[in-house]
Amino acid sequence: MSFTVIVPARMKSTRLPDKPLADIGGMPMVVRVVERALLSGAERVCVATDDMRIQDAVTLAGYASMLTSPEHPSGTDRLAEAVDRLGLPDDAVVVNVQGDEPLIDPALIDAVAGVLTAHPEWPMATAAHAIDDAADFRNPNVVKVVCGADGRALYFSRAPIPWDRDGFAGAHAPALPQGGALRHIGLYAYRAGFLRTYRTLAPSALETVEALEQLRVLWHGYAIGVHVAAHAPAAGVDTPDDLARVRRLFETISNNQNQG
Repeated sequence: MSFTVIVPARMKSTRLPDKPLADIGGMPMVVRVVERALLSGAERVCVATDDMRIQDAVTLAGYASMLTSPEHPSGTDRLAEAVDRLGLPDDAVVVNVQGDEPLIDPALIDAVAGVLTAHPEWPMATAAHAIDDAADFRNPNVVKVVCGADGRALYFSRAPIPWDRDGFAGAHAPALPQGGALRHIGLYAYRAGFLRTYRTLAPSALETVEALEQLRVLWHGYAIGVHVAAHAPAAGVDTPDDLARVRRLFETISNNQNQG
């Protein structure tokens, strides 16, 4: 299995200013993400950014990075530019690892890339895990996905899907639908050629209503394969509290290594 990891990183964050450069155990967060991605089976890992400060931090740590246009409306568009700059052929597999995932599991990166290796007819893949909490099932901030028998996504939604019409109708309705529900994990793999195609796809009404960009892909008739992980991944960093939690974890790991 051969694939490239691209880490799109931009400085703008309303909840955590300068997030990619936030220090975690003596290294900027974006560098910690690269370190995790390099533990996967990726042939190469490259950061794509619109800010010289991020590029300088990655380069100083000895890793690959490139400056991309600051005008991109989404990380997917930034990936498409990076794919062109790297000269990747259309059938190359590219995994988009977000720059705020310093705890990402390298095995999950491999698994999502592996979906496209196993299904050369699919242009895109992502991941999900089983929901075991009723509050998560009903939380609109938790994106759900339903899949077909072949593992392709049928729909993504902020609504609780699948809705168990009969099961939820009674006085003693179960907390979760029979058969279970899946929470979407925001990790994506693409074929390089599809990233080039994606730039030409018009936004869809569904993605506007749900505020979910991946619905553009389904709207235009393209397949998204879904790897179902055995467990939930470690949470990313969105807020100062998230950053504090990750810093504590890295400190614990460092202390254990020193003691060992």
